[in-house]
Amino acid sequence: MGFLGPWFLAGLAAVGLPIWLHLLRKHRSTPRPFSSLMFFERRTQSSVKHRRLQYILLFALRTALLILLALAFANPYLRTSTPAGAASGGLLVLAIDQSFSMREGDRLERAKREALARLEAGRRTQVIAFSNEAHLLNQPGADLAALRGAIESIQPTDSRSSYAELVRALRAIAGASREPLDVHLFSDLQKTSLPPAFADLKMPSGARLTLHPAADSTVPNWTVESVIAPRQVYGRASVRVAATVAGFNTPAAKRTVSLWVNGREVEKREVTLAENGRATVEFEGVEPAHGANRCEVRIDSADTLPADDRRYVAIERTEPLPVLLVHSGASRDVLYFRAALEASANSAFRLEEVSAERSGGVAPSKFAFVVLSDLAFVEPSFEDALKKYVRGGGALWVALGTVSASRRTVPLLDGATVEGRYFARDAERFQTVSYADAGHPSIRRANGWQGVRFYHVVRVDAPGLKTIARLSDETPVLQEAAYGEGRILIFGSTFDGLACDFPLRPSFVPFIEQTARYLAGLSDAPADFLVDSYLQVRTAREQGVAVEVVDPEGKRPLSLKEAATVESIPLEREGFYEVNRSNGRRELVAVNADRGESDLTVIAPETLAAWQSSEPAGTQSAGVGAAETRKNLWPYVLALALLAAVAESLVGNRYLNGKSAGRNEFRKEAAA
Repeated sequence: MGFLGPWFLAGLAAVGLPIWLHLLRKHRSTPRPFSSLMFFERRTQSSVKHRRLQYILLFALRTALLILLALAFANPYLRTSTPAGAASGGLLVLAIDQSFSMREGDRLERAKREALARLEAGRRTQVIAFSNEAHLLNQPGADLAALRGAIESIQPTDSRSSYAELVRALRAIAGASREPLDVHLFSDLQKTSLPPAFADLKMPSGARLTLHPAADSTVPNWTVESVIAPRQVYGRASVRVAATVAGFNTPAAKRTVSLWVNGREVEKREVTLAENGRATVEFEGVEPAHGANRCEVRIDSADTLPADDRRYVAIERTEPLPVLLVHSGASRDVLYFRAALEASANSAFRLEEVSAERSGGVAPSKFAFVVLSDLAFVEPSFEDALKKYVRGGGALWVALGTVSASRRTVPLLDGATVEGRYFARDAERFQTVSYADAGHPSIRRANGWQGVRFYHVVRVDAPGLKTIARLSDETPVLQEAAYGEGRILIFGSTFDGLACDFPLRPSFVPFIEQTARYLAGLSDAPADFLVDSYLQVRTAREQGVAVEVVDPEGKRPLSLKEAATVESIPLEREGFYEVNRSNGRRELVAVNADRGESDLTVIAPETLAAWQSSEPAGTQSAGVGAAETRKNLWPYVLALALLAAVAESLVGNRYLNGKSAGRNEFRKEAAA
């Protein structure tokens, strides 16, 4: 016997209450009129009689009531254990693993054969197929034809298996059916499928787990574990592809690794792997074609799980995106900004600069984003075009200095107040950054803001401005505001190295690069995704515009309604997904299975025994393969407490009526 809430047993201390009522407070002297007591001798009255309990039955009922209430809140239960081999009734549950690792050899077919052999005529049965999620393939029933069809329909997936998800599904089934479960698990019992916490494997009460291994032992397996490559390459830049190959439970061996681009082998290398080791292979100078390229890294593993012998990577070659910089004629700001923008080896941008006087005929819509660098004025026609461009989803970056401060306005920000603040260079007088939003894309990878010296800063106050960075005197130096569907970024200094020394510091280059990618809307997504991850296909502002998705099998997984409404899609298969986005851009997405499935190490026997007994490893007492059942006793204890309360009320009323009658009789005698 045990208690789920043993701390409630402290309530047994309340048993002292009826003792106090019946023993210590029971003696009360009835005052009676009497003459003078001066001739009486004072003496101690014996209290032996007063210490004797009266109303024994009432006292016992009150004590029992308090004890039963404390026991009910402590939630007592009885433990019973059923041997794993004992016969069991209840709902028969056949759970079949369909994860990526079940593709090895004939594991899935073997699991399905054994599951079919477990079907019993006339017995209610539930069939489950699980990987990272559990899928109920039928309503619990005894139709053998339907059950066979459900089992035979199970196909392998590219998902990772999770025994924690299976147990969660079993708990839901147990709660819905309200009967014990006889669970039979058909799986390769892969160690990597275990959850971090053993408590997540706790079987529902009354359930019995029987394991049917689909693999006789751990088998060796080589795989392409990961690939590092740029998702996008611009201009004529070449590509470096680095692949890591790994062996799980493998001997030392030599393997051949090859790189394929659009179905053609480009290069191959031989690599030596140590026992259970890893090795990295690099392919230099790869030149993918213009547009989207389907790339693969393959290994000649010659093992029994060929599905993980390749890894897909999508690389897109495109022209650099044009960026417009409008300046007031100064050359230093153009020089520093261009150098930072083009410093990356795989520069995504191409800078075009124009003076403010010649900006009237320029169309902002042709550029990824527009930069206004310390302008004294903006051509009215260009400002009107700029408003339309940003309102429609474009991006504007405004840098403010001494020239723009004299204008007292900020382009596109009507009603903004502008104040120039100058900090003298003599005696080391300057301002530094005291706060920076580390989560903003402009600052997330640009470390070193704290050491930048600002000698002149333009403070801007306008409704809707969000501060990203500010100085020690609370002056905002980097702010952002929404403008229609687009955004405006305000930098309260310049790029010429005079108003601040930011352009002379190493953090300036990553700041310009990350801000440019943010304003241009370039994604930082990897070159490949994992199965069961999600891909964003539109933002919340792009509802109603259709997005076409084609999966690796050439099918369109989205209905017409979903294509116009969904914001993200699940990536359920290995291979390449094609996404035609709402802005007309075609995107290729590579998806690979989680390489945790490539480690075919089997769970240790002691862990499996602990799982079957539903107790942590090393603490089971029912023996290996025994299933524990707990029978709650609190309903019975609560019923006894209710009976004790009713009996106490009846007995107490009888005693109370007797006392009242005695008092009335005494009053009558005294009155006579």
